Amino acid sequence: MTPFLTLVLAGFLSRFGYQMARSPVLPRFAQDLGAAPELIGLIVAASTITGVVFKLPAGALSDLLGRKRMMLLGCVFFAGPPFLYPFVHSPGPLLALRFVHGFATAIFSPVAAAFVADLSQRGRGEKLGWFAAANDLGGTLGPFLGGLCLFYTSSYPMTYLAVGILGLLPLLMVLRLPDDRKLPSPGSPLGERSRQFWSGIGEVLTSRPVVIASTMEAALYVGYGAFLGFFPPYAKGIGLNDAQIAFVMGAQLATTMLAKPLSGRFSDRVGRKPMILGGLTLCAVMLPLIPALTSFWWLLPVSAAFGLGVAIVTPSTTALVADLVKAGRMGSAMGVFGTIWDSGEATGPILAGFLIASWSYRPAFGVIAALMGVMAVVFLVTVKDPTAPALSAAQSSK
Repeated sequence: MTPFLTLVLAGFLSRFGYQMARSPVLPRFAQDLGAAPELIGLIVAASTITGVVFKLPAGALSDLLGRKRMMLLGCVFFAGPPFLYPFVHSPGPLLALRFVHGFATAIFSPVAAAFVADLSQRGRGEKLGWFAAANDLGGTLGPFLGGLCLFYTSSYPMTYLAVGILGLLPLLMVLRLPDDRKLPSPGSPLGERSRQFWSGIGEVLTSRPVVIASTMEAALYVGYGAFLGFFPPYAKGIGLNDAQIAFVMGAQLATTMLAKPLSGRFSDRVGRKPMILGGLTLCAVMLPLIPALTSFWWLLPVSAAFGLGVAIVTPSTTALVADLVKAGRMGSAMGVFGTIWDSGEATGPILAGFLIASWSYRPAFGVIAALMGVMAVVFLVTVKDPTAPALSAAQSSK
């Protein structure tokens, strides 16, 4: 099996088990332990907070220590914490365990994305699209299997035992990857290693195009998080049943998952910037339409179109960030990207909640769509596509 296929499969398995532990099992578990609604929200968000804090240093360390070594560390957190859930009997320890479990994706996700981006510059967008689609597939199947497992066993310990067994599989896959260790020589002083670490982080953080491209992705995920968090209660309010809600949200998820590899390939051919602007514009147009509609048959295609916009943006943005950084800084770049992205996804439901409470669904989603539009303009004006000259040259040579 090639390193790329190994990474795709490892990404799928890691996300599969991780999301199986999170939804819908985790909120039910927290509720049965006596957690108040506010605490349940914090418990669900805890792992994302870990990602916001630790994705950047994890990515930077992978530039120094090697991708495989850091991914193996992330896999330890996929495999270990699930076996501790059966020993939790109150909300406080559950919150602490969720922070610890969050180290899995905080370490693994940016490093794995950097590894995929390292494999080749040619076709980078398509490879990142396939990798993202595999993660999405795992993220979609995980909650489904988690819910079924809890239903048939009526046991949280048995469900989390299954999560732990699944968590061992990414570890086995990563062990198959070729060794890429970049450890300094034994005589290298600790100060030199520290200097390289902080130099990599500083170099990426001071790159305006990288930060703006990452912030643009975060703006997209503010809208995405708002949709995921508040479409179900909106849909209930207009009379849709649970099956219809599932179909509408499933249309978005399925379109996103299926379109990412194709959109990544297009970004390799036509450039990152046109794809990103087109996808973000599509999302900004579709999002405020959602609370303006009450028909299931209209919501279905609008949700699918919103998912298409997400699918167009994400592989192109990830590839663009990879294109913008110097050799040896890929991990730091993916760490910055992941940190800002997670911040946007975590902010989405919070911002939407405040706006909906103050106004209503339609103006709230409209404000978030306007934020996405502003970021699209900022991105258009300030970020140059490093692949554009190469594409122009290739086209002129034909």
